[in-house]
Amino acid sequence: MKNQDLIYQTAIETIRIELAAIKKLPDSINEDFINSVHSIFKSEGRLVVTGIGKSAIVGQKIVATLNSTGTPSLFMHAADAIHGDLGMIQKDDCVLCLSKSGETPEIKILVPLLKNMGNTMIAMVAVANSYLAKNADYVLLTPTEREADPNNLAPTTSTTLQMIMGDAIATSLLALKGFTRSHFAKLHPGGALGKQLYLRVGNLVEKHDKPIVSENASIRQVILEITSKRLGATVVMNNQMQLVGVITDGDLRRMLEKQDSTADLKAKNIMNTHPRTIQKDELAVNALEMMRTHNITQLVVLDNLEYIGMIHLHDLVKEGLL
Repeated sequence: MKNQDLIYQTAIETIRIELAAIKKLPDSINEDFINSVHSIFKSEGRLVVTGIGKSAIVGQKIVATLNSTGTPSLFMHAADAIHGDLGMIQKDDCVLCLSKSGETPEIKILVPLLKNMGNTMIAMVAVANSYLAKNADYVLLTPTEREADPNNLAPTTSTTLQMIMGDAIATSLLALKGFTRSHFAKLHPGGALGKQLYLRVGNLVEKHDKPIVSENASIRQVILEITSKRLGATVVMNNQMQLVGVITDGDLRRMLEKQDSTADLKAKNIMNTHPRTIQKDELAVNALEMMRTHNITQLVVLDNLEYIGMIHLHDLVKEGLL
């Protein structure tokens, strides 16, 4: 068999095996699952997630997801737990213990210690009659008929099911908490995701000087203002300092195509009298959507009716929104 054929067939078979296991996982969303989520939700403490081997790595991912969606959680490695880390657990904490077999030596040592502490213990395990499952308050079954690798040895299907079950716990808790986009933004201030939820137009407009010319400004003055402010456009104001239009680089090019001489032209002769505007308190991601919709690269920013500046598509690109 050629290498490319082997790669293709192995990859397809891996996906088929894991997908078949995933399709059976909804059967595990039962009374124990509901009671587990309720216990975590009602707890005045945190959720302590523990495991060993690949289950430990999955446990760390579950903790990260829970913390990012408003459920205080921490990870405790099962091997370290029996060498002092049990002190991490407080009396009001719930404990989620991950293990495929439920029979590993570290788990068998850890489980009696957890039971003596009196914390609610939730088992996420593939074997219903395992030591861990029999000693837990609630059991979340992740039944694994076979791993996806050709030798049925490497944790693949089993860890995939653990990940999905962890996500189901996190999203169920999120729903119970009424966790909203604004809550999410507070916990994700960094990166593009957070910026979509909290970065406002006013935060961007402060980076630039305001391009502005009078309606009677000459074309030379318009070009100099656009060039010096480096936003590709300038606002046009009347004698009462009211916004009456905008001139972009594109407007200048179109003017040169139509006019043989610009000596007598003023800003008011070439300006767009219906500029696209946005309020400073709008989310920056809404500004991006406006630019996309109208196929433009600048927006005039207002504070109610007052002109306070301009933002460019490049500002949104620099912030990682595009």
